[in-house]
Amino acid sequence: MKQLQELTVKEFLLTTAGDDPVPGGGSVSALCGALAAALSQMITNLTVGRKKYADVEENMKELAAVFNSYLDELAQLIDRDSDAYDTVFAAYKLPKETDEEKALRSQRIREATKIAAEIPLQTAQKACRLMDFIAIVAKMGNQNAITDACVAMMCARTAALGALLNVRINLNALQDTEYIEKLRSEADALETKAIEKERKLLQSVAHSFFIQ
Repeated sequence: MKQLQELTVKEFLLTTAGDDPVPGGGSVSALCGALAAALSQMITNLTVGRKKYADVEENMKELAAVFNSYLDELAQLIDRDSDAYDTVFAAYKLPKETDEEKALRSQRIREATKIAAEIPLQTAQKACRLMDFIAIVAKMGNQNAITDACVAMMCARTAALGALLNVRINLNALQDTEYIEKLRSEADALETKAIEKERKLLQSVAHSFFIQ
C-alpha cells in the first residue's frame, strides 16, 4: 500500500474525500506545512542566479536546504499522523472481557492517545519554526514572488493551528493532569506565535505593495 505522501494530488484528494477517517485533519495540516516549505523553496530558486539578488545568493542557497528539510519532515508527518490514528483505533478494538484485558486495553489506549497528541504537536512545532524562515525569504528573496511567500505563510499557519486542534482533542481523552497541562501550555504558545507571525508578514506586505 502506498504511503499517503506518495499519492498523486488527485489520489490524495479522493482518498481524503472517502469514507475512511484517515487521512484527516492532522494529515492535511502536515500537508499544508509541506506545501508551505515547497512554495518557500520555489522562491529561493527564483532568487538564485538573478543579478539583482546576487548579494543574497548564498543566503538563498542555505534557505533552500532548510526548506527542503522541512518539506521532507512535514511530508513524513502526513503518514505518521494517520498511523497514529490507526494505532488509537486498534487500541479501542482490543478485547475487554477480563480485568486483565481491560487493564491492558486502557494502557494501550493511553499510550496510543499520547502518541496521537504528540505527532500533531510536532507538526505544529515545525510549522511554527518554518514561519520564521518564510519571513526571511519574503524579505530577502525575489520580490516578484512576495505573494507566494504570503501564501506559504498562510499554509504554515494553517498547518500549525490545524495540528493543534488535533493535539487538544486527544488531550481531552487523557487523565494525566501534568502531561495535559504541559502540552496545552505549549499548544497555546504555538498558536499565539503562529497567528502573530502570519499577521506580521501579511500586514507588512499589505502596506508595502497594496496600499497606495
